[in-house]
Amino acid sequence: MTQITLHQVREALQLPPRDPDDVHLHMAPEARRALLTSTANAKPAGVLVLLYPSSDGLRFVLTKRPATLRQHSGQISFPGGRQDPADESLLATALRETCEELGLCDPDIALLGSLTPLYVPPTNFLVYPVVGYLPALPPLQPNPLEVAEVIHVDLDRLLDLALQQREPWTFAGGTFDIPFYAFAGHKVWGATAIMLAELEMRLRAVVGA
Repeated sequence: MTQITLHQVREALQLPPRDPDDVHLHMAPEARRALLTSTANAKPAGVLVLLYPSSDGLRFVLTKRPATLRQHSGQISFPGGRQDPADESLLATALRETCEELGLCDPDIALLGSLTPLYVPPTNFLVYPVVGYLPALPPLQPNPLEVAEVIHVDLDRLLDLALQQREPWTFAGGTFDIPFYAFAGHKVWGATAIMLAELEMRLRAVVGA
């Protein structure tokens, strides 16, 4: 498996913008594809794709939402949320939410770049993913009201095609073919998978995988 370097991540994020339909439809559930670009009156939100080094290379952080939450309960996501009026930018939103969710309020998180904004139909959010880096990840203090579990994933696992799977799922009165990443015993699907798919495509263009 290719071990991705921080330099390659920076290079991948500096590539020219991709067609949103091209990058987003790769891991989009069939039922959502026609809605992904309907951004009228969408609420801005920011999420943080946080990278940090480990003995096995770069990793990123995901969170599992508690089953008690009203929206997206039990799903896997990046730390982040809706922009507050006091937030100076979507980056500030992503950092504030990371502080609130994980107790990680580190001013030294370095911005590496961003991914294409993604419209999320169920919540009417237009999500702006920012990619950050910490040279060392301190102990996290997850807020149990917002985070049921913290999941750490090796970045190079994004390039493992065996971890990209599909299953028929039944919900909302129908059965749908759902693509997902299988990471650490979790099925990462929906908006999080769509954002990861863009990062994957950018990294493949750089590392040649």
